[in-house]
Amino acid sequence: MSDKQAIIKKMLEMQKTFMKYEHEHGVDAETYYAAASDHPLHNYRQEYQALANEVCNMAHAEKGSKRD
Repeated sequence: MSDKQAIIKKMLEMQKTFMKYEHEHGVDAETYYAAASDHPLHNYRQEYQALANEVCNMAHAEKGSKRD
Protein backbone atom coordinates (compact mmCIF):
# COMPACT_ATOMS: atom_id res chain seq x y z
CA MET A 1 0.00 0.00 0.00
CA SER A 2 1.40 3.40 -0.95
CA ASP A 3 1.80 6.20 1.55
CA LYS A 4 -1.04 8.09 -0.12
CA GLN A 5 -3.35 5.09 0.11
CA ALA A 6 -2.46 4.63 3.78
CA ILE A 7 -3.27 8.26 4.52
CA ILE A 8 -6.59 8.02 2.68
CA LYS A 9 -7.41 4.85 4.61
CA LYS A 10 -6.71 6.69 7.89
CA MET A 11 -8.90 9.59 6.75
CA LEU A 12 -11.77 7.21 5.98
CA GLU A 13 -11.39 5.59 9.41
CA MET A 14 -11.45 9.03 11.02
CA GLN A 15 -14.62 9.92 9.09
CA LYS A 16 -16.33 6.72 10.26
CA THR A 17 -15.37 7.46 13.87
CA PHE A 18 -16.62 11.02 13.57
CA MET A 19 -19.93 9.99 12.00
CA LYS A 20 -20.51 7.34 14.65
CA TYR A 21 -19.90 9.88 17.41
CA GLU A 22 -22.09 12.46 15.68
CA HIS A 23 -25.00 10.03 15.28
CA GLU A 24 -24.79 8.93 18.91
CA HIS A 25 -24.12 12.29 20.60
CA GLY A 26 -24.47 15.10 18.09
CA VAL A 27 -21.71 17.62 17.44
CA ASP A 28 -22.04 21.34 17.96
CA ALA A 29 -19.64 23.98 16.63
CA GLU A 30 -17.79 24.31 19.94
CA THR A 31 -17.11 20.56 20.05
CA TYR A 32 -16.01 20.48 16.42
CA TYR A 33 -13.68 23.48 16.62
CA ALA A 34 -12.49 23.40 20.24
CA ALA A 35 -13.11 20.03 21.88
CA ALA A 36 -11.54 19.60 25.31
CA SER A 37 -8.34 17.57 25.52
CA ASP A 38 -10.20 14.61 27.05
CA HIS A 39 -12.89 14.62 24.32
CA PRO A 40 -12.83 11.91 21.60
CA LEU A 41 -12.88 14.61 18.90
CA HIS A 42 -10.00 16.62 20.35
CA ASN A 43 -7.79 17.78 17.44
CA TYR A 44 -9.94 15.84 14.93
CA ARG A 45 -10.36 18.79 12.59
CA GLN A 46 -6.69 19.77 12.68
CA GLU A 47 -5.44 16.22 12.15
CA TYR A 48 -7.89 15.56 9.33
CA GLN A 49 -6.94 18.83 7.60
CA ALA A 50 -3.23 18.02 7.88
CA LEU A 51 -3.80 14.60 6.29
CA ALA A 52 -5.93 16.12 3.51
CA ASN A 53 -3.20 18.67 2.77
CA GLU A 54 -0.60 15.90 2.67
CA VAL A 55 -2.66 13.90 0.15
CA CYS A 56 -3.19 17.03 -1.94
CA ASN A 57 0.54 17.76 -1.96
CA MET A 58 1.29 14.16 -2.97
CA ALA A 59 -1.20 14.39 -5.83
CA HIS A 60 0.40 17.60 -7.07
CA ALA A 61 3.86 16.02 -6.86
CA GLU A 62 2.67 13.03 -8.89
CA LYS A 63 1.33 15.31 -11.64
CA GLY A 64 4.21 17.76 -11.51
CA SER A 65 1.97 20.66 -10.60
CA LYS A 66 2.05 22.95 -7.58
CA ARG A 67 -0.38 24.53 -5.17
CA ASP A 68 -0.82 28.26 -5.17
